[in-house]
Amino acid sequence: MKLEIFRQSVSMMPRRYKQILLVIFDMVTLTFAIWLSYLLRFGEFFIPNSEQALLMVAAPLIGLPVFVRFGLYRSVIRYLPDKAIWTMIQAVTISVILWVCLAFLTLMTGAEGVPRAIPFLYWVLSIGLICGSRFAAKWLLWSPLREKLLARQCLIFGAGDAGRQLANALRSQNEVFVAGFVDDDKGLHGMDILGIRVYPTSQLETLIDNFGINELIVTTSALSGIQRRRLIGRLKSLDVKVRILPAISDLTAGKYLISHLRDIDIDDLLGRSPVPADPALLDKTVEDRAILVTGAGGSIGSELCRTIVKLAPAKLVIFDVNEHSIYQLHRELAAVSDCLIIPVLGSIADAPLIRTVLAAHKIENVYHCAAYKHVPLVEENVVEGARNNVVGTDVLAALSREAGVRNFVLISSDKAVRPSNVMGATKRWAELIVRYHGDEASRQGSGQIFASVRFGNVIGSSGSVVPLFREQIAHGGPLTVTHDDMTRYFMSVREAAELIIQAGALSEGGDILLLEMGEAVRIRDLAENMILLAGLSIKDTLHPEGDIEIVTVGIRDGEKLHEELFYDPTGVSPTNHSKILRAKRGANSVNHLPEAITELRQLIEKQDADAVRKLLFEYATS
Repeated sequence: MKLEIFRQSVSMMPRRYKQILLVIFDMVTLTFAIWLSYLLRFGEFFIPNSEQALLMVAAPLIGLPVFVRFGLYRSVIRYLPDKAIWTMIQAVTISVILWVCLAFLTLMTGAEGVPRAIPFLYWVLSIGLICGSRFAAKWLLWSPLREKLLARQCLIFGAGDAGRQLANALRSQNEVFVAGFVDDDKGLHGMDILGIRVYPTSQLETLIDNFGINELIVTTSALSGIQRRRLIGRLKSLDVKVRILPAISDLTAGKYLISHLRDIDIDDLLGRSPVPADPALLDKTVEDRAILVTGAGGSIGSELCRTIVKLAPAKLVIFDVNEHSIYQLHRELAAVSDCLIIPVLGSIADAPLIRTVLAAHKIENVYHCAAYKHVPLVEENVVEGARNNVVGTDVLAALSREAGVRNFVLISSDKAVRPSNVMGATKRWAELIVRYHGDEASRQGSGQIFASVRFGNVIGSSGSVVPLFREQIAHGGPLTVTHDDMTRYFMSVREAAELIIQAGALSEGGDILLLEMGEAVRIRDLAENMILLAGLSIKDTLHPEGDIEIVTVGIRDGEKLHEELFYDPTGVSPTNHSKILRAKRGANSVNHLPEAITELRQLIEKQDADAVRKLLFEYATS
């Protein structure tokens, strides 16, 4: 109990006081080491003469500057690394050599010589006392058996302000021991920050292995999305948990940081850094307006609604064919917003209902999220896919233009670019429909804006592979990928919602907007990362003892190995947002679109799936 009280008292002392105590201790220790050397050499109690006393006093005067130069007072003993013993040996050795030089100089002045055994004994005793005292204090005062053997061993990736605040906060936690910082800044390598050594990222695997690291905490400022994804890839074969510290610019006290630590999520592994929204663009087209969101119960539609209610619209009409999802969303939004929220059940292909909703609520903005988006399902249900995705879009767009809607934004897909499946073809038709009505609005000078936003895969949406992988992991696997080299572009659902809203402010009418998506993500890498993020291991031929296997099942009908974002990558122009691009219109003519839609409607009424499929691809790829 007394030792614990003393330990706490020492821990609470300012660092400057601890350093002063250590300097005083070293002065006494070096002086004592020389006296003890003489005692051992002569084998009897030793009283130094005046010359010997001066040499004893000179020992700490020579040794302390050397110790300072070698950084022996920079490191806090509590976090003293084992390899610091070599630094101490070097410092003691140089101080002994300098002391011997001084003794030799005094000999030249006629002073009594120093026995040859004294320098060696002084060197051995100094090393033993200097090194031994520090490590003894570390073990006795700071209970390393509890801290280093029982606590989780942790590395912090990023030695910036956030990492330092986190390290300070973790010091008060007995459950976690911070073994070091890892940082790309070469200027920090080898330094001790808060008594914690900074290591280069190239040593990460070695550090994890040598220190028995259980956990790696990444600060958001330290790594971009691409770098985080590569980091997870490096750690595949190592049993280490990765957590992330979100941005903490709004926090004022380090003690709150620990509660903000979270497991790294799949959103953190995008092939790029997240694209921030422009608040001015968000407010420009939403505030005080009557908004209609179709497909509001879906993952993208619901996130869009959550974003919209924060921007003070006059009212929000949430429209969906699914009763349960619209009921749940209405309850959720009503609980957090004073905005008037009106739920409407129905199909977007129901023209009388759409006309009534637009007129009754004086809708100014339409965000069209409703669509069938599961590629295999639409491939097997061509007629209904065309009815909902094409005819429904045409009904909604035509009636919106007729009702004087100010902004109409379609949610499209990268599968609309050179479509190889029915879902992609219907999305291309939808883009052309919006372009047609945008051109008509421009021709009539109505000032109405019709735009499309083209997405990659939205993480967490019903059409994304991410929910499928999560379900397969929950059932113990295996995870199914269609091809080892298949890639996709990904964006977070938050980015998707913000892009939809900003499109209304950025569009020039009839155009297609999309995010700068960075590099495509390999689906197999995504599967491996999701297994690791779940705290599980990958089972393969090299690791038969792993938890979950990844199985390649082959490319499905209509599926591409690599998706594209543009018809013509050279035909991309910037917008007022640095990370949002405008795609070139493409060669498709929309002059004969009304006739093509009429023909498609007739084929749908006949339930002629083959003819519907043929017409979809003919017009989408013409």
